[in-house]
Amino acid sequence: MRVLAAMSGGVDSAVAAARAVAAGHDVTGVHLALARNPQTYRTGARGCCTLEDSRDARRAADVIGIPFYVWDMADRFHEDVVDDFVAEYAAGRTPNPCLRCNEKIKFAAVLDRAVALGFDAVVTGHHARLGSDGLLRRSVDVAKDQSYVLAVLTREQLDRSIFPLGDSTKAQVRAEAAERGLAVADKPDSHDICFIADGDTRGFLAGRLGEAPGDVVDASTGAVVGSHTGAYAYTVGQRRGLHLDRPAPDGRPRYVLSITPKTNTVTVGPAEALEVSRVRATRPVWTGGPRPDAPVECEVQLRAHGDVVPATVVLDGDALHAELRRPARGVAAGQAVVAYRPDPAGDVVLGSATISG
Repeated sequence: MRVLAAMSGGVDSAVAAARAVAAGHDVTGVHLALARNPQTYRTGARGCCTLEDSRDARRAADVIGIPFYVWDMADRFHEDVVDDFVAEYAAGRTPNPCLRCNEKIKFAAVLDRAVALGFDAVVTGHHARLGSDGLLRRSVDVAKDQSYVLAVLTREQLDRSIFPLGDSTKAQVRAEAAERGLAVADKPDSHDICFIADGDTRGFLAGRLGEAPGDVVDASTGAVVGSHTGAYAYTVGQRRGLHLDRPAPDGRPRYVLSITPKTNTVTVGPAEALEVSRVRATRPVWTGGPRPDAPVECEVQLRAHGDVVPATVVLDGDALHAELRRPARGVAAGQAVVAYRPDPAGDVVLGSATISG
């Protein structure tokens, strides 16, 4: 099979490409140039799209012995990921840019171009499993599992995807990289948002949205307890950086409960006020079998690194409703709700949707 290996410059994508070659595929490596101005790329290993990453990807392709190209996806990335990121925060939601990048760039723009060029599939270094049954499952390395950010993929996209690392732990991947002579074997993992050069999300948003002073209000009393320079800088569940003028009467910490862009208000309150038992979401994608017409008993994950919660999920047109068996905290609009079916062989992704409330 002729496959395109997306090579970010990290250890995971390098080993994934090498495994694809070992499996007998005809592999071509590609690195995505995502910055309109390369000088804005972060130096070092903090991101996943730096100039160093491009060079590391090329060196890995040379060691593996595969052709290598750089594709300029900067404009598409800016429109579909960066602009979306800013717009979501401006609307009071909390986006997941890695999920959006997977959906719009790596498995839409790249896959579409790959198919047009005659490739059969795209190989990535995501830690997730995709078996012969076509079902997306969690990685064996639960700590590195990335099925949550892949759950947005459609059936057609999954059918043209290969995830070679799902049956390995990160330690095993690094050991294999060293054995193969790949210089990225010990390269640190990326954690930051790749398009925010200094890691300052608040400053990044302020530079694009401007300062917009407003009130921080206590939910229980309605009193103004602080001020902010932009509601977009807050997210539901946030505790740090609130800079409140007066403590709560009971002395307990307060958390962000909601953001209301229309009034430019941030509402805060006690931790228990964050608890929700119902989650509404839109734009559902269901890949774990036929779309159900009856309630589904499953588990849901509400953040990329959040706990799973038993739930009953119902699909209703372009909406998904989840009734949680126990309350969850810090559920933020803009994040994904991902439904899983517990399975000893690896929890199966049933579907996902974007949380609206």
